[in-house]
Amino acid sequence: MPSTPPDGQPAPPDGQLPADALSGFVERPLSLYVHVPFCASRCGYCDFNTYTAAELGAAPGASQDAYLAAAVAELDLARTVLGEAHELQSVFFGGGTPTLLSADALAGLLDAVGDRFPLAPGAEVTTEANPESVDRAYLDTLVAAGFTRLSLGMQSARAGVLAVLERRHTPGRVGDVVAWARQAGFGSVSLDLIYGSPTETLADWRASLEAALSHEPDHVSAYSLIVEPGTRLAARIGRGELPAPEEDFHADCYLLAEEVLTGAGFAAYEVSNWARRGHESRHNLAYWLGHDWWGIGPGAHSHVNGVRWWNLRHPRDYTARLAAGMSPAQAREVLDAGQRRVERVLLELRLAQGLPLDVLTAAEQARVPSLVSSGVGEVAAGRLRPTLRGRLLADAVVRDLLD
Repeated sequence: MPSTPPDGQPAPPDGQLPADALSGFVERPLSLYVHVPFCASRCGYCDFNTYTAAELGAAPGASQDAYLAAAVAELDLARTVLGEAHELQSVFFGGGTPTLLSADALAGLLDAVGDRFPLAPGAEVTTEANPESVDRAYLDTLVAAGFTRLSLGMQSARAGVLAVLERRHTPGRVGDVVAWARQAGFGSVSLDLIYGSPTETLADWRASLEAALSHEPDHVSAYSLIVEPGTRLAARIGRGELPAPEEDFHADCYLLAEEVLTGAGFAAYEVSNWARRGHESRHNLAYWLGHDWWGIGPGAHSHVNGVRWWNLRHPRDYTARLAAGMSPAQAREVLDAGQRRVERVLLELRLAQGLPLDVLTAAEQARVPSLVSSGVGEVAAGRLRPTLRGRLLADAVVRDLLD
């Protein structure tokens, strides 16, 4: 089942934000995330806030129709709380599997977004999809509704690796979906990959990278497998059925990804993300740059000017709260200036563009030459930027830098 939510302070039932959180709101970029919590099956490694039909059963308020009505109600709440029809720079439908909704339902939800928050000219509108959950007609409907970007969960090109991960699609399906997306008119296509699975070899990982490139995507996300407690994968490793992933192998996979992807004309703009020029994910950059975003849906997180909150996780509880005319927020936290600065360092040092040196304290700036001499950072144009070695050791770099 999904992981435990964080602790926090009580969230107000009406969803209102502190007045200073909304100060200067219209001058700051705004994005919207829509969490669709449904999956056809649960992958063995997954601890995301997702639910299969069997897990939901016939629980009142847990149907797709109930979810859609509640999501629209939360959009109304967001419009009321934020107070102004601020343009959205990006919209991202994630999950779960958003494309388990019908194409018309997903398009209708985007229409509901646009009715309450105008999309900025050229706004990036993304949906995640699994290869088996869409066809050409489905993608045609999404493009006609205004979707511009498709993020496809490829994960691996090796059937054996997909089996270990308990993914249901076959490797060959990915190429078909990418071709349909191009024909439908998506302006950008991204492929998600996972490396470091038990039993995976470096040859398997190279084959996955090369297969991904053969589909000519615009963007590739490559994530190391994390074995989360409580997942079926963790249980299998605990019973000795599968070997535990090794950090050194993960590092080898990362270096191979850098070699293969940069050799094909991609550039790493964040630790786990490579793109062709102009196809960087603007929505993900909004997270890393600390912009404002509102998260719609069960378990979705939001952030406005240092105030973070997260919704009730179960679809039944989420829909019930909104049906009662209340905010679905479970809890929130208000970050002070020091916490926001530390978080900025954590996030921006993951980016290729790095972090302005003036964000650092005097003591932290004094540590920068040591980071440079150890090969994990470089200084250019007043910014501390991670090197390839620094990206591999991102957490350690931040730990060594911060007061």
